[in-house]
Amino acid sequence: MKKEVVEKRVIKRKADKIEKKDKKVKVSQKFVTALSIVSILGFVGIVSETLFEFNLGDYIEALLMLIIGVALIIESKVNKLKSLERGITPSNFTHLTTIIIGAIAVLAGVFSLPPIRITFPAFLAVKGIIAIIAIIVIIIQTWVID
Repeated sequence: MKKEVVEKRVIKRKADKIEKKDKKVKVSQKFVTALSIVSILGFVGIVSETLFEFNLGDYIEALLMLIIGVALIIESKVNKLKSLERGITPSNFTHLTTIIIGAIAVLAGVFSLPPIRITFPAFLAVKGIIAIIAIIVIIIQTWVID
Protein backbone atom coordinates (compact mmCIF):
# COMPACT_ATOMS: atom_id res chain seq x y z
CA MET A 1 0.00 0.00 0.00
CA LYS A 2 2.73 2.49 0.91
CA LYS A 3 4.62 1.72 -2.27
CA GLU A 4 1.62 2.77 -4.41
CA VAL A 5 1.29 6.09 -2.54
CA VAL A 6 4.99 6.83 -3.03
CA GLU A 7 4.76 6.00 -6.75
CA LYS A 8 1.75 8.31 -7.18
CA ARG A 9 3.66 11.15 -5.47
CA VAL A 10 6.67 10.61 -7.73
CA ILE A 11 4.46 10.58 -10.83
CA LYS A 12 2.69 13.76 -9.67
CA ARG A 13 6.00 15.57 -9.03
CA LYS A 14 7.26 14.60 -12.50
CA ALA A 15 4.02 15.85 -14.05
CA ASP A 16 4.36 19.16 -12.15
CA LYS A 17 7.94 19.58 -13.40
CA ILE A 18 6.89 18.92 -17.00
CA GLU A 19 4.01 21.40 -16.66
CA LYS A 20 6.37 24.08 -15.30
CA LYS A 21 8.74 23.57 -18.24
CA ASP A 22 5.90 24.05 -20.74
CA LYS A 23 5.01 27.51 -19.45
CA LYS A 24 6.11 30.24 -21.81
CA VAL A 25 7.73 33.51 -20.89
CA LYS A 26 5.55 36.45 -21.79
CA VAL A 27 6.64 39.98 -22.55
CA SER A 28 4.07 42.69 -22.07
CA GLN A 29 2.32 43.44 -25.33
CA LYS A 30 1.78 47.07 -24.27
CA PHE A 31 5.49 47.72 -23.89
CA VAL A 32 6.31 45.90 -27.12
CA THR A 33 3.69 48.05 -28.90
CA ALA A 34 5.31 51.18 -27.46
CA LEU A 35 8.70 49.99 -28.72
CA SER A 36 7.18 49.40 -32.15
CA ILE A 37 5.87 52.98 -32.21
CA VAL A 38 9.32 54.18 -31.15
CA SER A 39 10.90 52.26 -34.05
CA ILE A 40 8.42 53.73 -36.53
CA LEU A 41 9.13 57.25 -35.23
CA GLY A 42 12.85 56.63 -35.66
CA PHE A 43 12.32 55.71 -39.29
CA VAL A 44 10.04 58.73 -39.79
CA GLY A 45 12.92 60.90 -38.59
CA ILE A 46 15.29 59.25 -41.04
CA VAL A 47 12.85 59.67 -43.93
CA SER A 48 12.21 63.29 -43.00
CA GLU A 49 15.90 64.10 -42.96
CA THR A 50 16.92 62.20 -46.09
CA LEU A 51 13.99 62.99 -48.38
CA PHE A 52 12.88 66.42 -47.21
CA GLU A 53 16.08 67.70 -45.57
CA PHE A 54 14.09 68.57 -42.46
CA ASN A 55 15.57 67.49 -39.12
CA LEU A 56 12.93 66.20 -36.71
CA GLY A 57 15.55 64.70 -34.41
CA ASP A 58 14.81 66.84 -31.37
CA TYR A 59 11.06 66.30 -31.60
CA ILE A 60 11.43 62.58 -32.17
CA GLU A 61 13.81 62.27 -29.21
CA ALA A 62 11.23 63.96 -26.98
CA LEU A 63 8.41 61.79 -28.35
CA LEU A 64 10.46 58.64 -27.78
CA MET A 65 10.92 59.50 -24.11
CA LEU A 66 7.25 60.42 -23.73
CA ILE A 67 6.02 57.20 -25.35
CA ILE A 68 8.34 54.90 -23.42
CA GLY A 69 7.64 56.79 -20.19
CA VAL A 70 3.89 56.42 -20.62
CA ALA A 71 4.34 52.74 -21.53
CA LEU A 72 6.37 52.17 -18.36
CA ILE A 73 3.72 53.92 -16.26
CA ILE A 74 1.01 51.75 -17.83
CA GLU A 75 3.19 48.70 -17.33
CA SER A 76 3.75 49.49 -13.65
CA LYS A 77 0.11 48.72 -12.83
CA VAL A 78 -0.52 51.81 -10.74
CA ASN A 79 -3.41 50.21 -8.85
CA LYS A 80 -0.98 47.69 -7.33
CA LEU A 81 0.73 50.57 -5.53
CA LYS A 82 -2.21 50.69 -3.12
CA SER A 83 -0.47 47.81 -1.37
CA LEU A 84 2.28 50.23 -0.29
CA GLU A 85 0.14 51.04 2.74
CA ARG A 86 1.08 47.61 4.11
CA GLY A 87 4.77 48.18 3.46
CA ILE A 88 7.22 47.57 0.65
CA THR A 89 7.34 44.04 -0.70
CA PRO A 90 9.37 42.69 -3.63
CA SER A 91 6.24 42.78 -5.77
CA ASN A 92 5.20 46.39 -5.15
CA PHE A 93 8.82 47.55 -5.09
CA THR A 94 9.24 46.59 -8.75
CA HIS A 95 6.00 48.40 -9.61
CA LEU A 96 7.15 51.46 -7.65
CA THR A 97 10.53 51.48 -9.40
CA THR A 98 8.88 51.10 -12.81
CA ILE A 99 6.49 53.99 -12.22
CA ILE A 100 9.31 56.24 -10.99
CA ILE A 101 11.45 55.48 -14.06
CA GLY A 102 8.39 56.03 -16.28
CA ALA A 103 7.59 59.37 -14.65
CA ILE A 104 11.19 60.55 -14.99
CA ALA A 105 11.17 59.45 -18.64
CA VAL A 106 7.99 61.49 -19.23
CA LEU A 107 9.63 64.50 -17.56
CA ALA A 108 12.76 63.99 -19.65
CA GLY A 109 10.57 63.87 -22.77
CA VAL A 110 8.71 67.05 -21.86
CA PHE A 111 11.91 68.90 -21.04
CA SER A 112 13.51 67.62 -24.26
CA LEU A 113 10.91 69.34 -26.47
CA PRO A 114 12.68 72.01 -28.56
CA PRO A 115 10.63 74.97 -27.22
CA ILE A 116 11.57 74.01 -23.63
CA ARG A 117 14.89 72.14 -24.12
CA ILE A 118 16.38 71.83 -20.66
CA THR A 119 19.55 69.77 -20.69
CA PHE A 120 20.30 68.30 -17.33
CA PRO A 121 22.70 65.40 -16.69
CA ALA A 122 20.02 63.37 -14.88
CA PHE A 123 17.75 63.50 -17.95
CA LEU A 124 20.60 62.35 -20.16
CA ALA A 125 21.22 59.44 -17.77
CA VAL A 126 17.53 58.53 -17.85
CA LYS A 127 17.61 58.56 -21.64
CA GLY A 128 20.56 56.17 -21.58
CA ILE A 129 18.90 53.83 -19.08
CA ILE A 130 15.63 53.82 -21.04
CA ALA A 131 17.57 53.08 -24.24
CA ILE A 132 19.31 50.13 -22.59
CA ILE A 133 16.00 48.77 -21.28
CA ALA A 134 14.46 49.13 -24.74
CA ILE A 135 17.38 47.36 -26.40
CA ILE A 136 17.21 44.46 -23.93
CA VAL A 137 13.45 44.05 -24.38
CA ILE A 138 13.76 44.16 -28.18
CA ILE A 139 16.54 41.54 -28.15
CA ILE A 140 14.59 39.27 -25.83
CA GLN A 141 11.37 39.68 -27.83
CA THR A 142 13.14 39.09 -31.15
CA TRP A 143 15.58 36.26 -30.48
CA VAL A 144 14.88 34.65 -27.13
CA ILE A 145 11.09 34.32 -26.94
CA ASP A 146 9.37 32.22 -29.59
